[in-house]
Amino acid sequence: MHASAVLFDFSGTLFRLEGDDSWFTGMELVNDDGRRAVDEHAQAELMDRLTHPTGGSVTRTAEAYHAWVNRDLKPALHREAYLHALADAGLSGHHAEALYRRAIDPDSWVPYPDTVEVLRSLEAGGVRTAVVSNIAFDIRPALEAAGAKADEIVLSYEVGVVKPDPRIFQIALERLGVEAHEAIMVGDSEENDGGARAIGCDFILVDPLPVAERPTGLIDPLRARGVAL
Repeated sequence: MHASAVLFDFSGTLFRLEGDDSWFTGMELVNDDGRRAVDEHAQAELMDRLTHPTGGSVTRTAEAYHAWVNRDLKPALHREAYLHALADAGLSGHHAEALYRRAIDPDSWVPYPDTVEVLRSLEAGGVRTAVVSNIAFDIRPALEAAGAKADEIVLSYEVGVVKPDPRIFQIALERLGVEAHEAIMVGDSEENDGGARAIGCDFILVDPLPVAERPTGLIDPLRARGVAL
């Protein structure tokens, strides 16, 4: 297809949060069976809670549920929701706070190998780009540090709407001056990013693999759609 614009999700699509062992030094999990160090398996579980959340807090207090549902609309609720989720995994308060600070630090986010190349190639070809993300902190410093430039940045906490609500995609398209049938949405979530189909965008689903395991995860599907890169 001829694409006049490409919209990209951020986490798991353009960038990935990749921790290392140093993040977990001295941390331990506490549950009914006692205390245990945060081993490799526990690290993977905690990182998954930070990057691919699905269930929210199992404690399900009214406050926790409210924070979870609205976490991508306000920074304070985002923090509360993720601290609940980490606590549910058994991470103590100050350790959960330290890990959460890592997650919202722009320096913690690593671009996929083809992120910058794709964005630059699209710009050179006259294709407009936007990052459309459900998130409650500013990702611009991470993009700037990597040299990853997009024409528009549409963040849920700034526009007051979250994917898959069609309005967030419409906001991006209006800012770009592009019709939906001329645009492709690229993201790692069928449920959230795939919501762009509701307004007539094409959609490409990518796999949020570790950065080293996905060297051309953006280039390949875009070329397969006929986008010149």
